[in-house]
Amino acid sequence: FWRIMLFYIGAIFIIGTLVPFTDPSLLASGEADVASSPFTLVFERAGIAFAAAAMNAVILTAILSAGNSGLYASTRMLYSMAHDGKAPKIFGRTNKRGVPMAALLATAGVGLFGFLTALIGQGAAYAWLLNVSGLCGFIVWVGIAVSHYRFRRGYKTQGFDLSDLPYRAPLFPLGPIVAFVMLLAVIAGQNYEAVAAGRGLEVLSAYIGLPLFLGLWLVHRLVTKSKVVKLSEMDLSAPADIEESAKVRSARTGVTN
Repeated sequence: FWRIMLFYIGAIFIIGTLVPFTDPSLLASGEADVASSPFTLVFERAGIAFAAAAMNAVILTAILSAGNSGLYASTRMLYSMAHDGKAPKIFGRTNKRGVPMAALLATAGVGLFGFLTALIGQGAAYAWLLNVSGLCGFIVWVGIAVSHYRFRRGYKTQGFDLSDLPYRAPLFPLGPIVAFVMLLAVIAGQNYEAVAAGRGLEVLSAYIGLPLFLGLWLVHRLVTKSKVVKLSEMDLSAPADIEESAKVRSARTGVTN
């Protein structure tokens, strides 16, 4: 939380106070060129030489870091899905060093394919894949907000003591509700200009992630025949460390949950 507030929100706030949105140097070429980015403008006006080169180095480092993190997380996710029976079993195998090579190669292959699409048809296919990926990220966070809200509701419904939780989100239920509403607004506003102008292809490109997600969700529900779990029937069995913490607290207070 504090990293995001400091390095993202804080940086945007400082840049916004130094460079007005009407500055003619912003994207003067009409393209997202780093030479005319707000960060570069700040460095140049502060008298720091080679501002563009410095920003290129920073952006390259950030991209490498994000790529490395994404590759690791996606590989481990595919590995976990294979063990849960939600992906082919081959992705759950590891080598002698414990590395899931099949999952790693498959993940890297998808990334390579995405990169190659940027070279085909003036990057149109890449833009579609980028929109799918970006929209799916927001959909995931919608699911997280809903899961958090229902978990707390279910935890209380089944009579558990909230004090036994290692962490309790403050201002509940305001947090997940606000996040849910804001995320829906962001998803709806992906390309509202194209919607208002009736540009069908642009609308489809911007919102292609929604039908793909709904299609995958529907197929999964039909195959697994899953249903929404009632609050009173949720499996909220605590891990061993939480149970031990609750026992220690009960022994100190003389109260059994």
